[in-house]
Amino acid sequence: MTPFRRSTTPRRGRDRRARTILPTPGAPRCTGERPLTTAVVGGGIAGLAAATALAERGVRVTLYERESALGGRLAGWPTLLSDGSTVTMSRGFHAFFRQYYNLRGLLRRTDPGLDRLSGLPDYPLRHGNGMQDSFRHVPRTPPWSALGFVALSPTFGLRDLARMNPVAALPLLDVRVPGVYTRLDDVSAHEFLASIRFPEAAHHLAFEVFSRSFFADPRHLSAAEMVLMFHIYFLGSAEGLLFDVPAEPFPSALWNPLAGYLRGHGVDLATGTRVDAVEPTADGGFRVVSGAGEERYDSTVLALDAGGLRSLVERSPRLGDHAWRERIARLRTAPPFLVSRLWLDRPVAADRPGFLGTSGYATLDNVSVLERWEGEAARWASRTGGSVVELHAYALPDRPVRDVEQKRLLEQLHRVYPETRAATVVDARHEWRSDCPMFPVGGYADRPTVRTAHPALVVAGDLVRTELPVALMERAATSGFLAANALLERWGVTGQTLWTVPDRGRGAVLRGIARLG
Repeated sequence: MTPFRRSTTPRRGRDRRARTILPTPGAPRCTGERPLTTAVVGGGIAGLAAATALAERGVRVTLYERESALGGRLAGWPTLLSDGSTVTMSRGFHAFFRQYYNLRGLLRRTDPGLDRLSGLPDYPLRHGNGMQDSFRHVPRTPPWSALGFVALSPTFGLRDLARMNPVAALPLLDVRVPGVYTRLDDVSAHEFLASIRFPEAAHHLAFEVFSRSFFADPRHLSAAEMVLMFHIYFLGSAEGLLFDVPAEPFPSALWNPLAGYLRGHGVDLATGTRVDAVEPTADGGFRVVSGAGEERYDSTVLALDAGGLRSLVERSPRLGDHAWRERIARLRTAPPFLVSRLWLDRPVAADRPGFLGTSGYATLDNVSVLERWEGEAARWASRTGGSVVELHAYALPDRPVRDVEQKRLLEQLHRVYPETRAATVVDARHEWRSDCPMFPVGGYADRPTVRTAHPALVVAGDLVRTELPVALMERAATSGFLAANALLERWGVTGQTLWTVPDRGRGAVLRGIARLG
């Protein structure tokens, strides 16, 4: 079992109870007559983390990425607007929470002070009925964070509190992994919240906004995932709910510097290269077949999204055992989502926040005003006198009518920020995607673990079971480092030390109360 202990080294965050996960002790680097080789398939956060940890310890890494750019779901690419401006388009806003210790550790390789991230002063949430919540003045340390949120939120009245079922809420007070899945994976997030009888406005405004960050309808999302998320961001961590964002587009702020760092450690970045198959070899390694030809490696990291992993395993009939292949085949992808980015000819009101979570505005889930925090957008807005606004719609129907959904988002923007009705859309880009992992009710057992039956084959990504309190981008980074550690352990080399929020209730009193349920 992986050892846990309190850290005696300088912490990367403010939470004094943050924990470290120590790798198996070993040599600092790989040594031998020939370099060990690894193929990392997938150039998103998980693949980049795995490649980084391996290359730093002397492994010769080839990283295969199907797209022309690194970053996976955080990639960016240039696009030419109708006004002649060349700008960077992406799949949209991502929040870099202060609890993302391992992701932030990856970024520190090229930005030790995280100077290329910028903190947003608030994370407001607005409901279509006019209610609005804010986390700016909520205490960061549990349990005062939860008590402060309830005290400051307009969605919790005295009558609402009296109607709540506190016994049903007890699992929130002592979240442990994997125990939370044993207890709640067979319940939907919607059912769990309904059992607590949260006020309807609070249900929609706070908890539904959080659950939809998994790109899923709460009725179809495992309650275990939502409760774990509540622990990570709220009741289990003292880092708070405020977050940072890249001060420039993803490529220039994050991935181009990291690409240079990896090349400096000998990594071959095979972007624009699709892997067609991965097959075991008689000597315990793997043959990777790609658009660039065939190559033999000592080990392989599969760092793909759910659809990509399913497809590659299907094309690689000798990979893994039957039970593993069956579980991979059952992995599901979340419903489609839409990111609409609009370049407007006039500014939104000066008091609009950089990011606003929304509920009760049809399919609109959040609004970003990019010039509030991204340098490229700010320069465009300054030059033209306009604004760059981004709209997200998660968990859309399986066969959406695209023009209809895009117009609906624009209509909801006009409701949220009425001054935009008078604005002309100079240009627009609409990104339709359906490649995020789905965490359905009862689906935890089917998700792959980092290790497989083949000790030289490991899996990484935000779909992976890590047995740690991590989610979303942080799960991707953590699983990538864990995948590298599993391979390094085989070779007698010490891997990456990892961090997590506490993997239990915040204090003995809260844990004792939780046991009453």
